[in-house]
Amino acid sequence: MKYIIPVMLLLLLATVSCNKMLDEKVVTNATDDFYNTKAGFLTAVNGSYVSMRNFYSSERGMTLTETGTDIITNGSDGNYKFTSQYTSQLDSRYDHVREVWNSFYQTLNTCNVVISRADKITDLDDASKKKGIAEAKFCRAHYHFILMEMFGAIPLSLKENTEINREAHRDTVSAVYDAVIKDLLDAEQDLPATQSEWGRATKPAAEHLLARVYLTRASSPQAQPTDYANAARYADMVIKNYGFKLLDDPGQVWAQGKENNSETIWAAQFTTDPLYNYADNNACRFFLMQYDVLPGMKRDLPNGTPWKRFRPTKFLLDTLYKDRVHDTRYEKFFTTVWFTNAPTATLKLGDTAVYLPGYDVSAAEIASKKYMLVPPRLYTEKLYPSLNKFADALRPDNQASGVRPFISFRLAETYLIQAEAMLMQGNAQAAADLVNVVRLRAARIGATDAETQANREAMKVKAADISIDFLLDERGRELVGEQLRWFDLVRTKKLLERVRLHNEEARANIRPTHVLRPIPQDQIDRTVNEFPQNPGY
Repeated sequence: MKYIIPVMLLLLLATVSCNKMLDEKVVTNATDDFYNTKAGFLTAVNGSYVSMRNFYSSERGMTLTETGTDIITNGSDGNYKFTSQYTSQLDSRYDHVREVWNSFYQTLNTCNVVISRADKITDLDDASKKKGIAEAKFCRAHYHFILMEMFGAIPLSLKENTEINREAHRDTVSAVYDAVIKDLLDAEQDLPATQSEWGRATKPAAEHLLARVYLTRASSPQAQPTDYANAARYADMVIKNYGFKLLDDPGQVWAQGKENNSETIWAAQFTTDPLYNYADNNACRFFLMQYDVLPGMKRDLPNGTPWKRFRPTKFLLDTLYKDRVHDTRYEKFFTTVWFTNAPTATLKLGDTAVYLPGYDVSAAEIASKKYMLVPPRLYTEKLYPSLNKFADALRPDNQASGVRPFISFRLAETYLIQAEAMLMQGNAQAAADLVNVVRLRAARIGATDAETQANREAMKVKAADISIDFLLDERGRELVGEQLRWFDLVRTKKLLERVRLHNEEARANIRPTHVLRPIPQDQIDRTVNEFPQNPGY
């Protein structure tokens, strides 16, 4: 075997609840023979999704993918500032990398149970068998791809692990790409276009991930001549073949209760049911400034729990969102005004309590307001515009974890994947046309048709405007917070350059080492043969 996990065959397995959303539960007394039955097979298929919840919308997943980039830096709180600042604490003992590694490999074994045992089950119809294997292969590819993006060469887990084996070896990045692409091509062939239970893998979800994988390999030492063409082709299939459509209002993409919209391709699922709820879903807390200690404010459920983990950089606010006349995304994606919920002698319930206008104002103007007026020069690690994509007002209380689905694949990214693939094939005009689809839907609607049209014209870009840096800027504007940024910068070989230019907290410490994460020390320690660490750790 190529990796080491506990002997437990399946740590977490799953059932599907009556609300047609994919849920998991712990199965405590199942025997090995159970997974040779129809019920066991279907349970294992659902269990293949378990680690999506451990990564998406979790502190470990978001810290490893959003902070320490050109657009997100650390806030005042949390134990993981070293991730954003690339200090010496970012080493092989780091619990986030250990948790991702262990969780993914445990669930990879669940995927392998599905794939290896399907043909042995006699009471399972062929359609269910084919679809279940395809779902498991989608999940297996997904986990392997993320692990490879983070750690480089990793052990491939392609066979069920049924016994303790303390020998482990890192397969080449080329072999991992081959395995991921093969799994996704197999899944794409057998998955349905839609599923009645939201959160299950679908054909367009596999194609979107294929496009992302091909785009990533195309810029790597393992690149194949057709990678950019394949990335563009699979993205184009998602855009054209399934009826997906960008919402007219970018602010509605993440609207609570409306996540399953025409723009969403695939989402990791959470639920309000306490039996299935995962304590790790805390995306709603991470990006919030400390509003609850300011005059006229107290902590409440609609405003959320301000953990102050992640803070937008000056580059994101002042450069990427510089155009706030024609482009609505800054005002849609960020909360900049808080309304009084704890009245004072000067502030009534519902009055403006705090306002971050996004531009400089004089000290005299600040003093003239009964509310707190905070221009950019007064932003701190506790006081800053707060990303609101993940706001969650449906939690039972402010101590409870989030219940929202996390939109992992959406159509705006598909357009931007295809745009990048077209640019890299020398077709900047096609890239500009694709980018404009995303930009135009964010154009401000004016008081008149003429004003609206003028805003749309101002949002358009030309072929001459398109470059890798422009596309990274556009991905930052559109996809901020969506667990893609660190991967994007590594993929385009821009991590060091952009962090040094735009992240004040990280620029002094980041080194070439940091294009990979450290292999968890416990993986190295529990392996009887030599298991190499990544360079520099």
